[in-house]
Amino acid sequence: MTIQVLEGRSAFVTGGSRGIGAGIVRSLAAAGAHVTFTYARSPDAAQALVDEVRATGGKAEAVRADSADEASLVGAIDDAAKATGGLDILVNNAGVLVYATLDDTSLADFDRLFAINVRSVFIATKAAAAHLRNGGSIVNVGSVSADRAGLPGASIYGASKGAIQAMTRGLARDLGPRGITVNNVQPGPIATDMSAGHEDMLIPMLPVGRLGKPMEVGALVAYLAGPQARYINGASFTIDGGFLS
Repeated sequence: MTIQVLEGRSAFVTGGSRGIGAGIVRSLAAAGAHVTFTYARSPDAAQALVDEVRATGGKAEAVRADSADEASLVGAIDDAAKATGGLDILVNNAGVLVYATLDDTSLADFDRLFAINVRSVFIATKAAAAHLRNGGSIVNVGSVSADRAGLPGASIYGASKGAIQAMTRGLARDLGPRGITVNNVQPGPIATDMSAGHEDMLIPMLPVGRLGKPMEVGALVAYLAGPQARYINGASFTIDGGFLS
């Protein structure tokens, strides 16, 4: 039985319909939060997750919003805050993965990756900050690629996640005086559709001998959003099964 340490709190998660995002939605809802999450495509998957959470007694809503579209993202956050009476938790999870060497990376790839992985974090955080109550939490979802390229073709993706590290530290300074903490979770290889088909390459690189689970990332996010983590601010947490060791 999960202790509902987030009972009565309102959470907003970008990109929550699948993969790590869905694990975060499940974990926050299990801890008692009322979770609103965005999806860009796959309305059926988003609704299935809402139904699953509600079937277990949790509270969840899904809204369609393109994280690269400022008006769409800000509108979704404002609507969620209005519907739930404010916000307590923001999780910036939406992201895209582009793995390509320099010769194969286009400027359009670069722009799209930074628009979603970095620019949307700024947009969502600025919009949510207008609604976050004292004692609120922001958790950004970065990547171990910020600290280790690992494979050829990770330069631009890693740069975007390195930007999240730096932004997290700065935002912690900006928002800390308001009682709002900002932290960064950096997953390594996790069992999602992004890693599907690459297990034979990835698992030998992991001392624990397996890929991580989305709910394991979700559990860390829920902890950082909870009352026992109030003195943790501006930090980056690696959750990678020893990938960087």
